[in-house]
Amino acid sequence: MGENNNTIVLPGNITVRELAGLLAASPIQVIKTLMTNGVMANINQMIDFDTAAIVASELGFEAVMEQMVEEEQKEEGALAGWKKEIEKEDPKNLVKRPPVVTILGHVDHGKTTLLDAIRHTDVASGEAGGITQHIAAYQVEHKGQLITFLDTPGHAAFTAMRARGAQGADIVILVVAANDGVMPQTKEAAAHAKAAQVPIIVALNKIDRPDANPDFVKKQLADIGLVPEDYDGNTMVIPVSAKQKLGIEDLLEAIILVADSAEILGNPKGRKLGSVIEAELDKAKGVITTLLVQNGTLEMGDVVVAGTALGKIKAMFDYKGKQIRTAGPSTPVAVMGLNDVPTAGDVYEVVPSEKDARVKVDALRNARIVNLQAPKATLEDIFKLIKEGEARELNLIIKADVQGSLEPIVTSLQDLNKGTIKINILHATTGNISESDILLASASQAVVIGFNVTADTAARRLAETEGVSIRLYTIIYRLIEDVEKALKGMLAPEFREEIIGQAVVQVVFKIGKVGNIAGCRVTSGEIRRNAKMRVTRNSQVIHEGEVGSLKHERDDVKEVRQGFDCGIALKNFTDYTAGDTLISYTIEKVGALKSGLLE
Repeated sequence: MGENNNTIVLPGNITVRELAGLLAASPIQVIKTLMTNGVMANINQMIDFDTAAIVASELGFEAVMEQMVEEEQKEEGALAGWKKEIEKEDPKNLVKRPPVVTILGHVDHGKTTLLDAIRHTDVASGEAGGITQHIAAYQVEHKGQLITFLDTPGHAAFTAMRARGAQGADIVILVVAANDGVMPQTKEAAAHAKAAQVPIIVALNKIDRPDANPDFVKKQLADIGLVPEDYDGNTMVIPVSAKQKLGIEDLLEAIILVADSAEILGNPKGRKLGSVIEAELDKAKGVITTLLVQNGTLEMGDVVVAGTALGKIKAMFDYKGKQIRTAGPSTPVAVMGLNDVPTAGDVYEVVPSEKDARVKVDALRNARIVNLQAPKATLEDIFKLIKEGEARELNLIIKADVQGSLEPIVTSLQDLNKGTIKINILHATTGNISESDILLASASQAVVIGFNVTADTAARRLAETEGVSIRLYTIIYRLIEDVEKALKGMLAPEFREEIIGQAVVQVVFKIGKVGNIAGCRVTSGEIRRNAKMRVTRNSQVIHEGEVGSLKHERDDVKEVRQGFDCGIALKNFTDYTAGDTLISYTIEKVGALKSGLLE
């Protein structure tokens, strides 16, 4: 079964009115749902995330907690990536280290069960079948070689780590159910792994099921660029049954083979740095941070800076909870001693003293105040890099309303691959633009292109924070023409859509010859009479046009602000339904690219 794609990002606290607007539901519907769950609340009352998540779930949405993504400081390239740091090391100091593996895949395809099955093969630990997992990472031994597994199957977290130069994985295992095949999240996970340029091994799970169809799934994998070896490709596809514990040894063997060919190295005596896997605040023990050592050897007493958190390591534990004093490359450890909870994906480094740590943290905080926005990945900027010889490909993420639109768009863009500049489509699928798309674009310096879709509020906010360019189109030939002109250095001015407000239809009035009027409540920002209007129903765009009339009570007005009711009539559209969301927006000219850029 497929996963519900209606994911919504909610803050820690939200009013009933705001929640209704985000869910494209009427406030009355939200209040009724709250009442059925034993919560009495009025329209302006604040409710916490857990309560809002229950309402969202009953209305067909999956709620996730809002998490602002901040830009890491880039000081002389020091934190620009642990692999770059290793490249600086003297080759004679580099030694082989255990491969770091993460498992990605679609929901219900067996990621967690596979992780459990792999844990149980760790006979060398002496605790086979009953290993207590103390942190979100662990190691197993196969034929005398250690393998480190990151228990972080969420592809969004994987990409967030990569966006900060702290990519943790050397190898990705993509889990695909043999009875279900390639699903939307499978494609998305594969896109993230490809963009990270990490080797992919496919674990073809649930091979024991009577409805398993491995040949069909292999064809699907080939269609998304993962061509199996028995199809003359280079992707290892390992049949497994996590439930029956079949094929696990073959999978571990495949990991060792890939690791041997990839030359996974580190310097135990080099600069001490790595990434944060997870962190939490324990009431009794304080901040407990799980770190992945990626270079150097972490030791008790080291002073660590992780994002804006700092502190001296007071205690260090391995994945089984055993206290240790040192940890070399590819080793996951839980440490105590930081003064704050860092963000998963933050880069950590060891500094000489706590004074040096405070200086670094203060500099990072000041840098974030001065510049909260990453360099924009607009078409203009990317083609400047191309002109200067710093980039030879254009990375794109394509989102379209339906498959029938997506296929000709992708085909047409691929047809433009005739010059020296390659168009690289990292991810192409149907649906509105989400936070995950923005994360992938940020990590890959890509431009997000949407056809007959919208970008949700959380995605727009993240795009602004990460400096990702979103371009929306309603006509295919204009989309293709824009990219083609850009390749030739004649890109037209970029027009940015600015959402200024949203309203939810609460009731529909029929007025004589005038027709239907939407009785609305403005849920955010303001509705303007001279702005453009988009109508969405169940997260799908059903109309775009202009406002014919805007009334507050009986008066014609120019604008109506949040919290007020209004009557809206759109030009050439009358098919309103209670619960529809009306989005008021303007189109602003951002800038133009000079012609001849690629001449």
